[in-house]
Amino acid sequence: MGKRIRLSDLATQAGVSTATVSRVLNGKNSVAPETRQAVIAALDLLGYERPEKLRERGGGLIGMIIPELSNPIFPAFAQHIASAMALHGYTPLLGTQMAGGATEDSYVDAMLEQQVSGFIFVSGLHADSTASIDRYQRLIARDVPFVTINGSHPGIDRPDFSTDDIVAVRKAVSHLVAQGHRHIGLATGPVRFFPSRNKTEAYIAAMRTLLPHEKPRIVHTLYTDAGGQSAAAQLIRTGCTAIICGSDIMALGVLRHCRNAGLSVPEHISVIGFDDSFVVSFTDPPLTTLRQPVKTMAEAAVSTVLTMIDGQPTNITKMRFEPELIVRESTAPPRK
Repeated sequence: MGKRIRLSDLATQAGVSTATVSRVLNGKNSVAPETRQAVIAALDLLGYERPEKLRERGGGLIGMIIPELSNPIFPAFAQHIASAMALHGYTPLLGTQMAGGATEDSYVDAMLEQQVSGFIFVSGLHADSTASIDRYQRLIARDVPFVTINGSHPGIDRPDFSTDDIVAVRKAVSHLVAQGHRHIGLATGPVRFFPSRNKTEAYIAAMRTLLPHEKPRIVHTLYTDAGGQSAAAQLIRTGCTAIICGSDIMALGVLRHCRNAGLSVPEHISVIGFDDSFVVSFTDPPLTTLRQPVKTMAEAAVSTVLTMIDGQPTNITKMRFEPELIVRESTAPPRK
């Protein structure tokens, strides 16, 4: 038997009244979904077992397929997607892809056997311009609801929710130019991925507009720490005083390379990341980065797939979410 639940403790943790906690525990419908979820979260955080009424599964299962979990932006998406599903009584089935592990197709097949009601794909094969879209066309043919996040594919006629990479890179270049930088490089992922392609095209366009006499400097590598280190070495050799990265993880690699090479950030090199994942809280110096609106994107994706599951029409096709440039100490005017 679990320990006895103290309403006052739950109320304090959830930021609600004891009367509200009582209504939630007794399964009353007079509580907003967000409040109900806050009380359930408080139960979990304080180590209480959920009452039987709160263990019942509601609407069903939704498959959520994301890349590997070593990049913290993907667990962030998974957490917000799962939270949004829980508000509507749905349970996520999570599939994570990694080199040498289960494929996206195998996850889809296994989840269909579990009778999932729909899918949410985050940065999956839909983001790879070289991958076949037949797998998605088969889902469409079977009338299986699904949406995609980050990596809008022009050949997939389903809702997509992506960070506006073009606006993001334009903001980064403009910030660095305003600080006085002229030799600005871009380190991003393989060009076959739509987000990388969008960042590259946006960077070239911004450079042509703001610094027409400067040659664009671009390195396509992996979205990893090692990829960032490699890109930094190449870009610094060309004389870059600032580097824009396609992810915070890549930016960590740039910081590591600079430290190993005896270069100071931002005195010698300014660095901008992408995501505003929790790792930037631990960088030295704190990282200037472009914040993806992860929670907003996740909630919009879940709301739309639920609308599709309910058989209701949706006029959403491709939604773009503007990122926010978070300026911290890793960027500064170049040394004279």
